[in-house]
Parts: sequence; C-alpha cells; structure tokens
Amino acid sequence: MHASWVEQRQNSYDRLAFLGDSVLGLAISSDLFPRFAHAGAGRLTKLRAQAVARQACAEVARALGLPAMLRAAAGEGGRSADELVDSDRVLASVCEAVIGAVYLAHGYETTAPAVVSAFAAQVEEALESPDDFKSLLQERLARRGDVVEYVIVREEGPPHARNFESVAQVEGEEIGRGAGKSKKAAEQSAALAALTAMDND
Repeated sequence: MHASWVEQRQNSYDRLAFLGDSVLGLAISSDLFPRFAHAGAGRLTKLRAQAVARQACAEVARALGLPAMLRAAAGEGGRSADELVDSDRVLASVCEAVIGAVYLAHGYETTAPAVVSAFAAQVEEALESPDDFKSLLQERLARRGDVVEYVIVREEGPPHARNFESVAQVEGEEIGRGAGKSKKAAEQSAALAALTAMDND
C-alpha cells in the first residue's frame, strides 16, 4: 500500500522498496562486473546508476504490467489510484518493492537472474546512450541562466516495444526533438539535437 493509504507509514511498501533497491543494485553490479573486466569503478558506477534510476525502474514496472495490476488491486484509500499509478516515482518504488518481496520469498539466487533479465534493456540503453548529452546540454544552458525541460510528445507501440518522441524545451520553446525506445533514450536524442542546433548556430 502507498504511504497515503495506511495509518502507519511502516505498513506501506516503502520498507520492501528499501530492500528491493539493495537487491537490484547488487544484481546489476554482479552482472556488470564480469562483463566489463577493464572498466574502472567510476564507469561501472555510472552504468549501474543509469540502469537502475527511477525512470528505468518505472519503465520495467510498465513492461511487467504493474500499473494494470495496481489498478485492479486498488480499493478505497488516500490519493487516487490513477494519480499514483501514473507517477514514475511511485512506479519505481513499487518495482523495487516487488523485487524486495520476491527476494524475501525466494532468496537472492532465484531473484537476481530475474532482475538482470527484467533490466536487460535498461542496461543496454545505458551502454548505448550514456547520460552525457543531457548533462552537456544542461551545463551549457546553465551558463546563460536557462533550464531545459523534456516533454514526451508521442508514445506508441506495445509495452515490450514502445517508441517515444521527446522535445527539449526552454521556457516552452522547442530547442531539440528526438526519438527512442524508452523515454530516457528519447530525451538523450532530443538533447543531442539541441546541442547540434546550438553548435550550428
């Protein structure tokens, strides 16, 4: 249950999410470590951080069909179920809570391979599209006092093969547009387009 639906916060899924976050981090770290024998700790840390970030966890939650399960199981509570289920923050926490619950029920040896499989696309995306373009754009805009915002303007395809289109904008004005198989990849593409346009100017 979400914290707003319970009388005592410790009865929400937060404790399971705390546990699941640790299991998730260890499972992905254990998968990355032998695959990239020549990568330093910094590179491995960045890969893991991107692969298990809030948006990545929310994407996995959607791919697993958790929003529909949550809506079906929701009764009367605090905030509306739809409002909660539509939140990346909530979905990410629920995803971690599920991992924590599976770990308690089945142990690490069973849970870790399932976690690695569920997050395989996020790991590959981290390898192919590191969070460099968004950081570069943010730093460049910050020098002139601007802040970039990313808006998903199109989303299509089945849950296992989604396609997204994102617009990078400053004060509502489009500065770059891109597409990708996840929201994060689409935002990276939009950031690259914005950087390219700024370089051309």
